[in-house]
Amino acid sequence: MREKRWFAPAALAIGLFAINVVARLVIRFFAKDNDSAQTAATVIMFALIGLTLAVWTFLVCQRRRPSEWLLPDLVFGAAGGLLLTVLAGPFISGGKPFDSGAGDFFFQVWLYSGFAIGGTLLGYWIAMVFGRDFRSRSLNAYTQTRAAKPRKVVRR
Repeated sequence: MREKRWFAPAALAIGLFAINVVARLVIRFFAKDNDSAQTAATVIMFALIGLTLAVWTFLVCQRRRPSEWLLPDLVFGAAGGLLLTVLAGPFISGGKPFDSGAGDFFFQVWLYSGFAIGGTLLGYWIAMVFGRDFRSRSLNAYTQTRAAKPRKVVRR
């Protein structure tokens, strides 16, 4: 089942949604009337989403080129997690998606998107800095194979 093309984006979306579910349940049961605790839990949730995407990107970009994982896996997985978070998430905390108005709904979409993009860039940049991304490893392998071959002598 892990070999299926849809598995990685679906697992990523479910994982990101699980972070949201835990944060919503913590807010619902432990910080129902405390606005500062709700804000802190929300910030921690978005930071965990960004960190999860950073770690996922760091691990995946070492094995595959960006054209293979960036659009199909990451974008669809993060978009699926976003849709689950903004459309199904409010029902967990006893509300509806547009209870607070369209402004709050779209603010959550932009905040989620910003942390997702930031986490992805952070993970990829860290892999690039350490030379662990696919391109750096490919260039390193090419350099080693070129250095291992002796130079051909040309006779005239």
